[in-house]
Amino acid sequence: MSEGTVLIVEKLARPRQAEGEAGEHESDKVIFDEVLLVVDGEDVKIGKPFISGVKVEAKIIEDGKSKKKMVFRYKAKTRRRKKKGHRQPYTKVQITKIVD
Repeated sequence: MSEGTVLIVEKLARPRQAEGEAGEHESDKVIFDEVLLVVDGEDVKIGKPFISGVKVEAKIIEDGKSKKKMVFRYKAKTRRRKKKGHRQPYTKVQITKIVD
């Protein structure tokens, strides 16, 4: 992962914007401060469990839901069946800066 990389992560909680507000807000940025691994050329740092002092800043591009997954349960001989769908929410982020 490097600067400019676009990732899809589990949905991140953030405050909602009021209707009609356009432009970039503070809620459009997120900081990941629990970093597990940093690679800089030949230099590799591995956290136990996290690396102290390293932060990754990212910009939120969009929130969305993935494709629908169908779940079907069936019980033989009892005429019992249940069908439902599930769409997992996600947040798409773009890495803007890696601070050591």
